[in-house]
Amino acid sequence: MATLYRKYRPQSFSEVLGQNHIKTTLENEIKSGEIAQAYIFCGPRAVGKTTLARILAKAVNCNTRKSKESEPCNKCTICTNIEKGKSLEVIEIDAASHTGVDNVRENIISAARVAPSSHKYKVFIIDEVHMLSISAFNALLKLIEEPPKHAMFILCTTEIHKVPATVISRCQRFDFKRMSLADTVKKLQYILDKEGLKADKKILETIGRQANGYLRDAESLLGQVVSLASGKTITEKEALLILPNTDLHKAVEYLQYLSKNEPHKAISLINELVDAGVDLKSFTGDLIQILRKMMMDKINPGFSQTLGLDFGQSLEKEIAEVLEGFDTTKISQIIETLIIAQNDLKNTQITQLPLELATVKLSGSSRPSEISQTPVTPKPVPQPQPKKTIENDNDKPATPTPPSVTTPEPSVSQPTNTSKGTVKLQDIKKNWKEFLIYIRKDNHSLSFILQNCVPEQVEGNLVTLAFKYKFHADRINDMAIKIIVEKALGEIFKSQLTLITRVDEKLRMPTNTSTTPAKEETPNQNPAQKGALNNLLNAFGGEVIS
Repeated sequence: MATLYRKYRPQSFSEVLGQNHIKTTLENEIKSGEIAQAYIFCGPRAVGKTTLARILAKAVNCNTRKSKESEPCNKCTICTNIEKGKSLEVIEIDAASHTGVDNVRENIISAARVAPSSHKYKVFIIDEVHMLSISAFNALLKLIEEPPKHAMFILCTTEIHKVPATVISRCQRFDFKRMSLADTVKKLQYILDKEGLKADKKILETIGRQANGYLRDAESLLGQVVSLASGKTITEKEALLILPNTDLHKAVEYLQYLSKNEPHKAISLINELVDAGVDLKSFTGDLIQILRKMMMDKINPGFSQTLGLDFGQSLEKEIAEVLEGFDTTKISQIIETLIIAQNDLKNTQITQLPLELATVKLSGSSRPSEISQTPVTPKPVPQPQPKKTIENDNDKPATPTPPSVTTPEPSVSQPTNTSKGTVKLQDIKKNWKEFLIYIRKDNHSLSFILQNCVPEQVEGNLVTLAFKYKFHADRINDMAIKIIVEKALGEIFKSQLTLITRVDEKLRMPTNTSTTPAKEETPNQNPAQKGALNNLLNAFGGEVIS
């Protein structure tokens, strides 16, 4: 069997998948007759640069092509000779093996001076043009700048940054892109139909993902799978002999367990994959690829499509369901942890251990309010006694009095009207000031941030706090800070509570939420100054010292 990528190389513009922005421009130029004499095709390998150059050479030279049309007939002598590589007027040069200036003079400059005998244009296709030496580029530059009317140059390169700017400026530049997964699968299905073979779409999607947008790689990989097939239908078992033994559906399942905080199931899945012979390094790479797509979709829905992060229709729905359980911060945290685990997989005696450790770490931090399955009885905070003589350090009360406060703090160990059952919104609002005083012992500045929010809603164990400023809400959502706040809420209100934040720029803050005693008013302070000062205190927290 002939190599598939050569056997099914496109012979007309309509057969070229992807690169629509380039095809449309070239077709319009051919229809109008305004052909440029120098083009430069740049982009990654195996995406059709040389193929499109040959189609362009056929289209401008085809004798039977009708006016206002762009497609070559592929039947005339000129088209068939170009297709077979027999045309003397279409000269393909590999710049990697002809780097010197002498080769440019002999193979290009000298040949360009001679008019074609049977073609309209003498076309020079120079592949890997960035490999030319500086002197060769200088020799080519003058010819490209003022070429003969019968000459056309098509320069192809994968490293456009190595081509001198003076050469690029004299060419029409076209940037090729990697193929999307949908286009790759479409081409592979077309080849199978022509060969009279059948294969599950899941196998074709796996081949497309493995090729990573390089169509020639996908066609070569399909050729290996076809060669191994025993019948007209390619089975998954046969395909796995060539393709890496990975399963993206298992990767999505693993992420589902992380989103549900079920580390035991995730670790069980890892060990099942090891027993099945799955390469955990490839599995971790699949996880990172999926998470990257999820992160891009969180940033901007549909953004991943523009980057070629397509996993096929059968997987997109599952990824969308998992996406709802993560935010951007959590996704980036998982990616960073998995990258470290992937590097550790190279040097470990227990194959799955790095990934198991990463799973435990990620699951432990996914729901900070659920540190333990069994409720922990908080230690009671000793109440201030009417008469207390402090004889040594061990007799000091658990909640110290701030230096700037001269009056004793109110007792917060038993807030009034707060039952041990369901916490109500009115209970939280009633004891909010005592809660702010209590939390000062864990983080002195945290109470000032919490002064700038309002308890808005309580549903079950979910407490919604409304903030006027986003940076206050972001501070509370920090993992370490959130643990402190939820722990303090649990000790005050005798219930396991989880925080949810919301930003409302129109929020009106109460004026009596300060946790410090009122200062004497300055005699010369006018009402406008006091209002401005109160606004600053409500926005940023703090207290007036003098």
